[in-house]
Amino acid sequence: MSSKFVSTSEGLLDELQATLAHGTVARRVETLRRVTDLFISGVVEFSDDQIALFDDVFQCLIHHIETSARALLSNRLAPIDRAPPLTVRALAFDDLIEVAAPVLSQSERLDDDALIETARSKSQAHLMAISTRKVLSGAVTDVLVQRGNDEVVESVVRNAGAEFSDRGFARLVNRAEGNDGIATCIGLRPNIPRHVYLKLLAKASETVRAKLEAANQPMAKEVTNAVRQATRLARSAPSAMSQETTIAHALVKSLYDDGRLDEYQVAAFAEAGKFDEANAAIAALANVSVSIAENMMVETRAEGVMILAKISGMSWSTVKSIIQMRDELSGREPSDLDSCKATYERLRPSTAQQVLRFHRMQQTASPPAA
Repeated sequence: MSSKFVSTSEGLLDELQATLAHGTVARRVETLRRVTDLFISGVVEFSDDQIALFDDVFQCLIHHIETSARALLSNRLAPIDRAPPLTVRALAFDDLIEVAAPVLSQSERLDDDALIETARSKSQAHLMAISTRKVLSGAVTDVLVQRGNDEVVESVVRNAGAEFSDRGFARLVNRAEGNDGIATCIGLRPNIPRHVYLKLLAKASETVRAKLEAANQPMAKEVTNAVRQATRLARSAPSAMSQETTIAHALVKSLYDDGRLDEYQVAAFAEAGKFDEANAAIAALANVSVSIAENMMVETRAEGVMILAKISGMSWSTVKSIIQMRDELSGREPSDLDSCKATYERLRPSTAQQVLRFHRMQQTASPPAA
């Protein structure tokens, strides 16, 4: 234990004891200030046991003091990596945003569980503070996107350090419909999943498309074509073709070339939620381009999936896995699987081939004049 801590804490011990026993609010605030000064000046040298002692002291002192004093403590502790964890948590869960915001937006002492619990139970201002953290996991952003208002959602989408799960991206696309600010922010994020970008563009307003074109002039033609025909952009747009998509397509090609690609592998991809792999595998087995398969895969209804699966000779269990993957990734209401099964069993391979020829004609047709 440092000599500074020993000498200073001996004087504070008696003061702390008297303050907690019968001190006024003003005296409690002054003692809190002195304890905070002592902690900050020696935190680098303190052991875990000493930090735990400060944790106990802080929690005793912050009860029944004015908001400004708690807010000041939050501001002082927020940037400190070794801040007393229980105190930081107590400040984060304070109903008053001026107290909670500093630690919610900065403190490394708050783990995902604490952030998620706060995001699920506190105000929109609390969610806004969380949305500005340097790093946000997909688990945390899931809650922010689900529960946050438009301002919170736009803030977290603008955060370069925020990660999003497939479910989170699906919810973002739904939230973006009718909200140009959110839609533009999503469209400009790097490494946005290909199928998410495709769906976003299909729903984008003229204003959003103009902003995306202005932000990336080389993509202007591709963006315009994507709106007219959903998958044209996916073949060439850098922001739509992520490194992960390229790797997924290479893996499927390798499996196909080696004769190891079959419907069981497709089902495995679907059950794991791997859209790019599943899409490329279905395209290979149905002998269509990836872009045609993708266009059919992202349709609102599941008929496109069933057409490709019927041509590939897949069983209903595999088709079911693909449909469930689509529903999960898109965030839409689950499909009526009984109805889909009945449709799939009635569908003839010859009919499926006719529909596929129609999709091929659409894909190769020239886009209409502007």
